[in-house]
Amino acid sequence: MTSKNKLVAVLMVFVGVVIFAWESRTLNPHQVVRELTHLNMWWLLVATLMMLGSWVVETVVLQVLLRHEGEKLMPFGNALRVPLVEQLFNSITPFAAGGQPAQLVAMLQSGVEGGRASSVLLMKFIVYQFMVLINFVFTIVVAFRTVAVHFGALAVLIAFGMIIHVTVIVGLLLVMYYYRFTRKLLHWAMKPVGWFMGAERRDVKELEWVAKIDTFYAESLQLKQAKRKVIWASILTMVELLMYYSVPYFVLLSLHVSDVNIIEVMALHVMIVIITSIFPVPGGSGGAEYSFKTIFSMYIGNPATMVLAMLLWRFLTNYLGMICGTVAIAVRPRRSVRRTEKLLK
Repeated sequence: MTSKNKLVAVLMVFVGVVIFAWESRTLNPHQVVRELTHLNMWWLLVATLMMLGSWVVETVVLQVLLRHEGEKLMPFGNALRVPLVEQLFNSITPFAAGGQPAQLVAMLQSGVEGGRASSVLLMKFIVYQFMVLINFVFTIVVAFRTVAVHFGALAVLIAFGMIIHVTVIVGLLLVMYYYRFTRKLLHWAMKPVGWFMGAERRDVKELEWVAKIDTFYAESLQLKQAKRKVIWASILTMVELLMYYSVPYFVLLSLHVSDVNIIEVMALHVMIVIITSIFPVPGGSGGAEYSFKTIFSMYIGNPATMVLAMLLWRFLTNYLGMICGTVAIAVRPRRSVRRTEKLLK
């Protein structure tokens, strides 16, 4: 972890403290303490276990995709390190752009070959995006009308986020099933880009994108052949997402907000994730807290309860991952047995 990454991590924590200090500025401290002392720790424990469990399930997804001829290339401890490192770098980079490269480095440190690691991470990314899309579609059916009626501005952000994610999925499908057309489409799209950056720079960028498309297409061919792996990975990824989306429900129960429906709360959490993903700020700081406070004000009328709910939810879904990811970086991974034997031969 570089000095720059450490600085950003500290900055994100500081921003979080400032946000919660601002939200708490008008609260009665005695009321906040009273809410804390009346927390239902069992429901809070369930919320924590849901978050931790989602990382464990993601670890199993990684092992399923890594499995080759009945063998596991990476021990569970090393595999668990990968999603934890991903959580940290998702939180300290804009649009969570650092999560994917960080996972690759973590796998290389465990002795997984670079080509194999890249292939598995790409398969994992494709499966994840498709499962996210399924959840988004379900969310639109269940809760979008509620948000559109009560919070018009948020509905616009949700729709914009949905368009971005659908565009990503369409792009993946085009490469997988219409490879030649996608390359032509890229060539046409890059022509107007040359008007702004010049023909030479445009050609360099186009070659870079063509290389990425070629790599993705080659990996998608393997993905189509590994149907059993994909099915298992898809099921487990759906479980992972459902566990993650359920966290605010159990947080609300821990604060004795009992008049809630788990399906609706999970659907609303999906919308918050959509909104957060379009903010170009590491961890979606500011946008995450604002959307949570706005959406869940339907259930929580007490300001002290709202601030505590937001604090607990944000800690479990963001800061806990940063803490665990930092610990994971500090732990030296055990090298893969297969990789070690290959190096000795």
